[in-house]
Amino acid sequence: MRYYLIVGEASGDLHASRLMHALKQEDAAAEFRFFGGDLMAAEGGTRVRHYKDLAYMGFIPVLLHLRTIFRNMAFCKQDIVAWKPDVVILVDYPGFNLDIAKFVHAKTSIPVYYYISPKIWAWKEWRIKRIKRDVSEMFSILPFEVPFYEQKHHFPIHYVGNPTAEEVRTFLSDYHETKEEFCRRNGLDPAKPIIALLAGSRKQEIKDNLPAMLRSTFQGPTPSPPPSRGGKDMLQEYPWTDYQVVIAGAPSIDRSYYEPYLSGYSEKSGTLGESRPSVKLVFGETYPLLAHATAALVTSGTATLETALFNVPQVVCYETPVPKIIRWGFNHIIQCKYISLVNLIADEEVVPELFADRFSVDNIRRHLFAILPGQPGREKMFEGYRIVRERLGNDSAPENAAKIMVAMLRKKE
Repeated sequence: MRYYLIVGEASGDLHASRLMHALKQEDAAAEFRFFGGDLMAAEGGTRVRHYKDLAYMGFIPVLLHLRTIFRNMAFCKQDIVAWKPDVVILVDYPGFNLDIAKFVHAKTSIPVYYYISPKIWAWKEWRIKRIKRDVSEMFSILPFEVPFYEQKHHFPIHYVGNPTAEEVRTFLSDYHETKEEFCRRNGLDPAKPIIALLAGSRKQEIKDNLPAMLRSTFQGPTPSPPPSRGGKDMLQEYPWTDYQVVIAGAPSIDRSYYEPYLSGYSEKSGTLGESRPSVKLVFGETYPLLAHATAALVTSGTATLETALFNVPQVVCYETPVPKIIRWGFNHIIQCKYISLVNLIADEEVVPELFADRFSVDNIRRHLFAILPGQPGREKMFEGYRIVRERLGNDSAPENAAKIMVAMLRKKE
């Protein structure tokens, strides 16, 4: 059968490539044509456009490239009609893909399958009308989307498992490097526990979040009100210099971009008596880093879920502009209670979310201390992580989705 896939970013390329691999296991005669990336191209078929030709984010970039976006959209529609696939498979990227779904539904008899639902439960919930009208089958990788679609909007969907959970399980089953070996290979101190910093995959995220993350991990002015136990200052009782801070470098960001943020961070540096831990930067080592980390500071996104699946206690940090307005919007406009996947899946605050008006160095430091070894917040977070793993399950998302897709398409033959 013929499968036409459309993705608009790197994560979609990864998920779609694994789905393509699984589809080939179910359908030996599978043919692919797609808007995608290098990982999809490695699975075979014909790439019509690279996702980089589609991936414009933010109001201004989109506005500046409207002509290109519309041209690609028009070409995609014509190409689908000309190739006559048995199914069109859309992967996330709703701004582009929902328009394609509308066209395919209105102008052809080709079924539209959506793999990885748009996050309409967070905002733009009105898009559910378009999904119910234009999408034949929805394949979800987040368990809390099932009641959202089926109970609230009476639209049946397939929860097929979570690919991130599968990726972490696979990594852990094959990874046998000791902490000493990992530290020696990356120039770290094997005797010191690690605080991992996952500051985002884009320059703006790093610019917004990394400075505060770094400042929170050295002993500066005592937070107000100071955390205390038995009348003693816990920061004095548990000095940050017992730790080493390791930044997970984003693969798409050059090392030189991080250098200004690292300046001055060494074991002996500091002013006004500040005691700073050493700070190191590693690239392409996020999973090994999490495998050996004691705690982590993480921006929102898939990284929060990855950190939880590695059982590393974390604080979610995300600076926003106009924080009071953002908080008001979150409380009154955004349709979900949390920003992190961990809390959304658990349906409770397992990990602290320090964004908008809650984002500050003192808050980060206070919450980080609360999840270090010996602190009560650590064990409580482990229990929340157990709930998250149970709800995600152990199924292979691409394999489940491929089996359902191929079975449904064969019924139509």
